[in-house]
Amino acid sequence: MDASDRDGRDGNDDGDDRNDRGGSDEGDDGLGFETRAVRAGEESASGPGGSGDIVTPIHLASTFVADRPGDPTHGYKYSRLGNPTRDALETRLAALDDARHASAFASGTAATTCFCLSVLEPGDRVLAFDSLYGGTRVLFDDLLARFGIEIEYVDATDPEIVASAMTPETALLWMETPTNPLLKLCDIEALAGLADEGDATLAVDNTFASPYFQQPLSFGADAVVYSTTKFLNGHSDSVGGAVVTNDDALAEAVAFVQEYGVGAMLAPFDCYLALRGAKTLPVRMRQHEHNALEIASYLREEKRVTEVYYPGLETHPQHDLAARQMEGFGGVVSFEIDGGTEEARTLLGELELFDVAVSLGSVESLIEHPVSMSASYVSEAERQAAGITESLIRVPVGIERTEDLIADLKRAFEAL
Repeated sequence: MDASDRDGRDGNDDGDDRNDRGGSDEGDDGLGFETRAVRAGEESASGPGGSGDIVTPIHLASTFVADRPGDPTHGYKYSRLGNPTRDALETRLAALDDARHASAFASGTAATTCFCLSVLEPGDRVLAFDSLYGGTRVLFDDLLARFGIEIEYVDATDPEIVASAMTPETALLWMETPTNPLLKLCDIEALAGLADEGDATLAVDNTFASPYFQQPLSFGADAVVYSTTKFLNGHSDSVGGAVVTNDDALAEAVAFVQEYGVGAMLAPFDCYLALRGAKTLPVRMRQHEHNALEIASYLREEKRVTEVYYPGLETHPQHDLAARQMEGFGGVVSFEIDGGTEEARTLLGELELFDVAVSLGSVESLIEHPVSMSASYVSEAERQAAGITESLIRVPVGIERTEDLIADLKRAFEAL
């Protein structure tokens, strides 16, 4: 079943049939995802005792008044340790994953770093997906390895391969699903079982799916990590990250590293932007998915394209897993062209609506050549091992009119 065959998923339907796929739409508070996206976290501003603002104000203060030493008047002491705008965003981020805790960071990389420092010790092993965001791989190989932490990359599309790589020293399973940029998936529930058996922590980078299309905690993951820069904010104007969990001890450990070890909190203005962006996450994700499926379907018929990667296509080798595990298939398409770097650069240079840029998840459509751009700092050997070829192009699809985007691609291919 392709994404366009599911009710309420054609990008033009005002309804939303998320709860047809496992009932994940309604949270513990009884409110639907869309309602939580708009309302969660705003209560302190508009509720009893608040200022009456319909949106949470940007609290720029670096420090806060105390009536008596050690007794903050309003519960806040210093913005590194807590800020009302950041608290509002963290409340919303937790609500979107139906979780108890969330911490907002200065970037997705900061979130990943602080999380790893909170769960790993020298001598520990990390099992990571061999198809992984290049920046995370650099962090693992060039930073964590300095502290005596062993990193092993495995084909996590097969839980049995992960199981065979587990050892008593394995402390963390680090997974992306879908992965960047080849959109591979792992079975979160199966890996959660392996982590439990091995007394390890399972963390899932859920940036590509967003909490609207996938909620790893519901499948047994211990923590979810995001680059809020991407779909959660959705407007290319804020860099941020988040860690979300239901584990009280884990949340406390992450907060300690953030507040006292690294100081990598998200600034109030960026918190405000992410709060604003999250309000439209549901409607944006529906259009992202609609456009992505239409573009992926077009690319399958384009004679200069040799391979298309998108979990919403029945031809994707893990389409069934995506249909079971996700509420939708996301807004990123990758494809291979008949050619190499020269042809890829020529194609990108002919486009008018697609902006050539790194990043993803925003309202405007972007396009990039990973070998020349987002994966350029990864060694050639590592790129080849990860399947990132010179012919690979990644398309974070925006929310523009579908026909305009496809027409732009057609013009560019005709120029090759």
